[in-house]
Amino acid sequence: MPQVADAERVFTLSDFDFQLPPELIAQHPAPERSASRLLDGRALPPTDRIFRELPALLQPGDLLVFNDTQVVKARLYGEKPTGGKLELLVERVLTGHEVVAHMKVSKKPPVGTVLQMTGGFTAELLGRWPDEHGQLFRLRFSEEPHLMMEQHGHVPLPPYIEHGDTAEDASRYQTVFATKPGAAAAPTAALHFDEGVLAALEARGVQRANVTLHVGAGTFSPVKTENLAEHQMHSEWYEVPAATQQAIAATKARGGRIVAVGTTTVRTLESWAQSGLTSGDTTIFITPGFRFQLVDLLITNFHLPKSTLMMLVSALAGYEHVMALYRHAIAQRYRFFSYGDAMLLQRKN
Repeated sequence: MPQVADAERVFTLSDFDFQLPPELIAQHPAPERSASRLLDGRALPPTDRIFRELPALLQPGDLLVFNDTQVVKARLYGEKPTGGKLELLVERVLTGHEVVAHMKVSKKPPVGTVLQMTGGFTAELLGRWPDEHGQLFRLRFSEEPHLMMEQHGHVPLPPYIEHGDTAEDASRYQTVFATKPGAAAAPTAALHFDEGVLAALEARGVQRANVTLHVGAGTFSPVKTENLAEHQMHSEWYEVPAATQQAIAATKARGGRIVAVGTTTVRTLESWAQSGLTSGDTTIFITPGFRFQLVDLLITNFHLPKSTLMMLVSALAGYEHVMALYRHAIAQRYRFFSYGDAMLLQRKN
């Protein structure tokens, strides 16, 4: 029976499920960034490689596009006036010492409550965000938020990493080129790059450019509806600098390829291509059948079952192709998720 093209098939949440042995969830990074494994998944059967081999797989004139966001110590602890413990995960910093955050607490306090935060500062609850029905909360800190996070915050490790944050996490859950503070989660595909790989890419004639997308904790939010059209995608802020716009145009003009480092870079580039807006908030939801306008290749980690990121990579490389790669990765004991191994994918059409 001939296969139905992805664009003509109606996908449901269950299509993106798979069984992952828990021991394959990486709890710590590889000893060296570029010593991670790299699954070259451009064709089937795939090729098992080491990440530092990446430069040889790209061509002179290709353009690597990185997300230069910097993870902030966005997890903060405190208590209500009643003594009840709570946790804040700052999603973004607004003006006037205000922040938008997730709140983990047994019972949500009423608007106007002043929370006593660990470190000696306070956070006044102003309401929900972006409106009264929003899942996030708007708070006003008594001190400058970035300073409070740096002094008293914790690295916002993903929920599947089972240990508390350490000095190793402060260093390794961050890319070597992070410059724009604002992320509550790392752009994990870029964690594999070190100075040696970057130098080898430059020597090969592969060019570099940056975008910014401040990754939100919503990236870990589960999809709860079997019908994908009913899923409400989280919002993230992005920017495509003028220099990057020019580099992409020049790359396309010379016949080079756009290589996105991570799904966050894909979301940024395709949001810009779709909307024409070089900065702003995006809720783009990329599922099979999506027509890519800019990205030719993708470097990415292995993602959670039934996640929006599984849908994105399936949209790029083809659903059956990606599922075959995941079966191979599990059989070959690749390490999964944020501290796990990487994969190289090519756009299907």
